[in-house]
Amino acid sequence: MIIKNSIKVFCLALLFALAFAACGGGEKEGGAGSDSKAPAPAVRELSLFIWSEYIDLEVLDDFEKTHNVKVKMTNYESNEEMISALKLGRQGAYDIIVPTTYFLPSLINQNLIQPLNKSLLPNIENLDPAFTNIDEDPGNKYCVPYQWGTSGLAVRAKPGQTYEPSFNLLFEPTMEKGNFIIFDTARDALGAALKYLGYSANTIDKDQIKEAGDLLIKAREQPMFFSFSSGVDGLANVIGNVASIAQSYNGEAVKAALEDPQIQYLIPKEGCEIWLDVFAIPTGAANFEVAHEFLNFILEPENAARLAIFSKYATPNAKALELIPQEDRDNPGIYPPQELRANMEYYKDLGANGLLYEEIWTLVKSD
Repeated sequence: MIIKNSIKVFCLALLFALAFAACGGGEKEGGAGSDSKAPAPAVRELSLFIWSEYIDLEVLDDFEKTHNVKVKMTNYESNEEMISALKLGRQGAYDIIVPTTYFLPSLINQNLIQPLNKSLLPNIENLDPAFTNIDEDPGNKYCVPYQWGTSGLAVRAKPGQTYEPSFNLLFEPTMEKGNFIIFDTARDALGAALKYLGYSANTIDKDQIKEAGDLLIKAREQPMFFSFSSGVDGLANVIGNVASIAQSYNGEAVKAALEDPQIQYLIPKEGCEIWLDVFAIPTGAANFEVAHEFLNFILEPENAARLAIFSKYATPNAKALELIPQEDRDNPGIYPPQELRANMEYYKDLGANGLLYEEIWTLVKSD
């Protein structure tokens, strides 16, 4: 009897324990009565491939915090370098790239970038309509405009010295001007020479391009010629007082001028390049939705304004422009007035005719 009763008690206890467990009784991880917290959501990633010194790191930090994303940033110094890395790298290596508009047709034709999902970009409506239907990408199917600017000359002037705003600072051999630096890419170097000669920077006339190439060869042979360099390196040499003149992008030169009053940014009277840089998503991007979160974050007026104030480039975001300090909006080096823009040209994709520039450029760079 004692044994039977013991077995009966044991069975009842076992049934009670099983029933209690099935009903969720007791303390468990994450439940009431537990001090442990639910695991934090995994940090997502975004790989950003962008020009050097072209984005405010504080804005990136804010994006990382608000969207639980870790941004990996890699830099390049030219569109050509970016496209080469994109073609040679593994698919999915980058989630965002920042090409200049005249490279878009090539990127699209080679299937290197993919269409955007506009439903994930409600803030795209903040853009100035002038930037939402560009020739290279009507209706912004592939790109989100980022910033625009010009390619002119950064100069270091000695006290009392003035420079004429002209490409003759590069191409006139008799001038007392100090060391000078020319951009190290075919379209930029030849574009400056073509504008100086009075031709279009988008010409496909072989004789005109050859004439521009000959002018660059003569410039290279001048005693004061320092080097062909990227915009960042050229400006660094002007800042360091190693060179007096360098082809430069306006934002970087304007920032340098604010820190050193001997540095000026000049827009050549012959005209120069005006450009628009855009965000695009490479084909096979590993983090497609996160890339859209980033783009929509950048399109918020406050963030777009912060980026433009940091870089000293012009914003294509109409609502952001209202938040830009008046001193920046009145600075012709950042927002050139219409009379200065009259002779400026956007570089165009030249298709197969672009080989004309590469052929002449090879001769220019040959020893």
